Amino acid sequence: MNAASAVAVDFLRDGAIMLGVALVFVTLFRRLGLGATLGYIVAGALIGPSLLNLFREPQAIESVAEIGIALLLFIVGLELQPRQLWRLRRDIFGLGLAQVTVCGVALSLLLYLTLGLSPEASLAIGLPLGLSSTAQVLPMLRADNELNTPQGERAFSILLFQDLSIVPLITIIAAMSRVPPDPNVPTGWTLALYTLVAIAGLVAFGRFVLNPLFRLIGRFGERELFVVAGLFTVIGAAALMHRFGLSTALGAFVAGVVLAESPYRHEIETDVEPFRSILLGLFFLSVGMLLDLRLIAVRPLLVVGLAGGVIVTKTILITLLSRLFKCGWTRSFRLGLLLSQSGEFGFVLFAQAAAAMLIVPDTASLFSAVVTLSMTATPFLMRLTDWLERREVRRDDLDGPELSPATSAIVVGYGRFGQTVAQMMMAKGIGVTIIDKKPAQIELSEEFGTKVYYGDGVRVDLLRVAGADAARVIAFCNDNEAKELSRSAVQAVLEAFPQAAVMVRAYDRLHLIELDGLDLVFAERELFESAVAMGRAALKANAIPRDEIERVEREYRSRDCERLERQAATGDIKAGWDRAFTPERPLPGEEIPTPS
Repeated sequence: MNAASAVAVDFLRDGAIMLGVALVFVTLFRRLGLGATLGYIVAGALIGPSLLNLFREPQAIESVAEIGIALLLFIVGLELQPRQLWRLRRDIFGLGLAQVTVCGVALSLLLYLTLGLSPEASLAIGLPLGLSSTAQVLPMLRADNELNTPQGERAFSILLFQDLSIVPLITIIAAMSRVPPDPNVPTGWTLALYTLVAIAGLVAFGRFVLNPLFRLIGRFGERELFVVAGLFTVIGAAALMHRFGLSTALGAFVAGVVLAESPYRHEIETDVEPFRSILLGLFFLSVGMLLDLRLIAVRPLLVVGLAGGVIVTKTILITLLSRLFKCGWTRSFRLGLLLSQSGEFGFVLFAQAAAAMLIVPDTASLFSAVVTLSMTATPFLMRLTDWLERREVRRDDLDGPELSPATSAIVVGYGRFGQTVAQMMMAKGIGVTIIDKKPAQIELSEEFGTKVYYGDGVRVDLLRVAGADAARVIAFCNDNEAKELSRSAVQAVLEAFPQAAVMVRAYDRLHLIELDGLDLVFAERELFESAVAMGRAALKANAIPRDEIERVEREYRSRDCERLERQAATGDIKAGWDRAFTPERPLPGEEIPTPS
């Protein structure tokens, strides 16, 4: 077997091992609710040099896997338009700058005071530890559909400024270097100039080359060309930034923003997404492989203590900074935990510090293990915040409905459903008392200037305190997640406040059947009307005449109501199924009466 064949065999073997182990652990960790990131890291640690040693050179895939981070930032850029970035400028250059500076300096000071490191070494380690993991946080926000929420935008703003801060941090390390300066290495001012020139070049290239290119590809309708063009955009932008020693992720992000207003951005995102998922998974595999478990085994208390110190310090500082920027305590604390880990740029900056002789290689390895351990803790911390948010614990810092003014309507639950109901009444000047038991929702509403009172609005005593005795309307708009809108609970409200028109957002058909027979003014499944509206739109898209669409809607509503009556009367969910439309039972054509 020649050398080329041997390399090919090793590549196939290593690829099969990586993908197989990742498949097992990611599936397991997803099943346990711990997230894919932790599964990849554990899988990498298992096959890496520290344990089974099945993959001896994790650095070989690290550079390729970093393209996954670039793809991630590219997709995020596609979802943001320039005017959105301008809207976030306060968080990016205000909160972002404050986070990088305060966390970096505080961690440097702690290292100086506790470990006895030199001021230069403390800065070279502390400033990188102040950064967070873009590769870990953004996928978590996108998976939970939180990227476009106020908290998601704050987290993104901080992460974006951290990417921008890589150049200044490299400059600081170079300025403290104990190695004679290399005339071939650009200075900090040169790097800053390169950054501005590269961003301007990417913007111009996107406007005058990429957008016309994608319009041309769109006319051909070839999906393969979209894949090639999308990957070319990401890798080309990353390569340009890497050529000047800049952040490859930042270059990919700029390219994404340039294409954000393209009519083909959804096709680009769809085609690039699978590559992003695979390569980002490889990146976290390499993080696990690079984890020196022997170093942790030798000094476990030190490594765990340092990682814990980083997490606690960053959580406290980010929480306080977020509060200074007018964010509620709960959301600030969650943001602090979300960004409490150190990030992947730490590996790069520690290597720079070691090359500059500010720290020894063993110290770089030690703090690389600290970074990895802090990233490993993040999924557990986010589960903790989810659990805390779900707890129905009385919040002394939130106003209860006893402080609400007298109004003629009470809305319980101020999520997507309750907001519409409340705002329609407000449109006619009707006073509305809004009650919700989720502190995060209350604090978010206050950011938009809406007063929401804390409490369990299903309780009769709390409704009475809120003024239900004089209310004309009591609208239950909560999602019934905990089955609190049971028949007995709603019946109790009806008996306590007979003068009020009680309305219920039913979760589904079964919930509606449970409420059948109660004297409710309104009770409807939460998705029924929007589903009917989409059905009408689908018929229209199929060129069905308007009169026929209306006939279909009338007949569907009539049959569905008939099915509900049969199901409620018999208790059999299958009752009345013969009235449902199926491929074998379409709506018969309308009979035209013959003239007599």
